[in-house]
Amino acid sequence: MSYTGRQSINTSTVLSVIMGGGQGTRLFPLTKERAKPAVPLAGKYRLVDIPISNCINSGLRRIYLLTQFNSASLHRHIAQSYKFDHFSGGFVEILAAEQTYTDASWYQGTADAVRKNVIHFRNHDWDHLLILSGDQLYRMDFRQIIEQHVNKDADVTIATIPVRRSEVPALGIMQTDADQRIIRFVEKTKDPEVTDSLRVDPEWYGHLNIMGEGEFFLASMGIYVFKRDVIFKLLENDLADFGKHIIPQAIPNLRVYSHVFQGYWEDIGTIRAFFEANLDVSSELPRFNFFDMSSPIFSRPRFLPGSKINGSQIDHAVISDGCIINPSQISHSVVGLRCVVGAGAVLRRCILLGSDYYESKDSIIEHESAGKPRIGIGANTRIENTIVDKNARIGDNVVITPDGKPETVDHPLYYIRDGIVIIPKNGVIPHGTVI
Repeated sequence: MSYTGRQSINTSTVLSVIMGGGQGTRLFPLTKERAKPAVPLAGKYRLVDIPISNCINSGLRRIYLLTQFNSASLHRHIAQSYKFDHFSGGFVEILAAEQTYTDASWYQGTADAVRKNVIHFRNHDWDHLLILSGDQLYRMDFRQIIEQHVNKDADVTIATIPVRRSEVPALGIMQTDADQRIIRFVEKTKDPEVTDSLRVDPEWYGHLNIMGEGEFFLASMGIYVFKRDVIFKLLENDLADFGKHIIPQAIPNLRVYSHVFQGYWEDIGTIRAFFEANLDVSSELPRFNFFDMSSPIFSRPRFLPGSKINGSQIDHAVISDGCIINPSQISHSVVGLRCVVGAGAVLRRCILLGSDYYESKDSIIEHESAGKPRIGIGANTRIENTIVDKNARIGDNVVITPDGKPETVDHPLYYIRDGIVIIPKNGVIPHGTVI
């Protein structure tokens, strides 16, 4: 369905809820000390900046973020980043899991998280609830899905994206009729016959705005719109999750529709997905364009100086604010905030998450006297296919590469996940170490 006009939707009737996620075990060790939405992205952002920015750019300014695990840094980021004026009525507010007189349990799933906060949502005047994930990379004008939701008089609308057959086993697939009403939902099927039955009819590609040729299947993006009275009724039970429990039960009994989104969308759920999505930002034509100022991605203003580059060879790289890069070679990499790169370093396919602060002269002297490197990348160090988390100390003459190693390793100094080396936050790699 094409978008007919931005003024036709009253965005003040929509309340947005972003799911902060669980333990984020598939993104470990990046989630060892932070919530999944707080994981740094593309040098200067956090994952949670994506859904919040999509909301702001869509005119949706009442946003709740539901959190549970390792939420301190996420709370700090939200408090320092998103402040609306007193007269707009807008807010980005954290709702952390809390014990009450009636329930002392933690969130058991996405639906349970919303259920436990219904008391807060009832205090607002709204007609539609928009539920979003906190760990996906995409750019969407939510007014489009809300407009379709209203025009179809839908009880529930689910954002879907056309995918190829190879992606079906990893996703929840929706089957619709010609009017986009969902008639069936199958979760992560590997049965070829079942997959065949879920194909989108090619005759519908035109009115569904599906571009391309060949087979397509409609996968759930984990983005939902609910009518106010419908969401309250659907939560009158103890079902834990929207995708696994609530939605499959709603399809036979309610007006559940698919909104087809065709654009870049990536679920940043694994180390490999996180690594490749970040590296793509350094390409000449990235699939997600942070330079699109018609729909900017917002984040915390840090007031850092421009980066200083002292005679380096840099090819296809993103260099964030406040870096000091001495003569080195950097290619197909993302260099995060406040990074210090030593002379002679060679970085290929690296994601440096940066530092939270500049190390003082006294701290550098203290660590050097103890034989420990300063924060940053040491001189004459070579690093490939690696994620270096914040405040890490990588010594001089170090070699880090996953070549010849297993896909998964837990080591006192580093981890390997999906064939990618991860140096943990505040990690220390001594001078001369070969990984």
